[in-house]
Amino acid sequence: MRPGAVALASASLLVLGAAPGGAPPQPLPLPARMADTGGGSQLITAVAPEAGSTSGTVMWWDRVDGQWVEAGSAPARFGAKGLVEGTERKQGTNTTPTGLYGLPYAFGIKTAPRGTTYEYRRVQRDSWWCQDTDSRAYNRWTEPLARDCRAAESEHLVSYGALYAYALVVDFNYERPVKGRGAGIFLHVKGRGATAGCVSVPEDAMERILEWADPRRGPHMAIGTADGPTAITRY
Repeated sequence: MRPGAVALASASLLVLGAAPGGAPPQPLPLPARMADTGGGSQLITAVAPEAGSTSGTVMWWDRVDGQWVEAGSAPARFGAKGLVEGTERKQGTNTTPTGLYGLPYAFGIKTAPRGTTYEYRRVQRDSWWCQDTDSRAYNRWTEPLARDCRAAESEHLVSYGALYAYALVVDFNYERPVKGRGAGIFLHVKGRGATAGCVSVPEDAMERILEWADPRRGPHMAIGTADGPTAITRY
């Protein structure tokens, strides 16, 4: 290459990589670096540093004029045994499934926060989530408990108190349940420690998320790690 061409190419690279004022270029927002965001204009991301982590960050995003803009963030907790690829997860392993998921509806022991537009089911005394792999109601809300669903293999929702003050159902293994892959994966209010596989955030964050989420905008939730085989950017 001619010396003049080398100089021109170098100058072009400097211009492309520089930000106004000579500052380093700003990284693209996380959703813009992901393989898929679900096709809507709202997205929740839950990121752990690595697969063995039990804590990380949840952020929620709006797509505005073709650009993803952060709408909020909160500290998050994950499964006590970390995170695992959703398609390889096994029930009872206390792992959080990674992947990109829809959010079918919300529920809670408390009244829905003012401004909530999502379908919101209020937890009653006879509200259960069936996790019995032998039941036809597997991985479904059942009220009252389905006859073929054992209580010992299910969650009596009201008994979870503050944890289920507010929650969003994550459609992991929900539309076409695979028996034994896992049931009852939610985004819910955090307790004192790691979860049994859900993602949890502080109560005020759940309130803000429910006030923000708009089903008409097709919100999804992506769960993953910062890098590696379960990196959130793969989903």
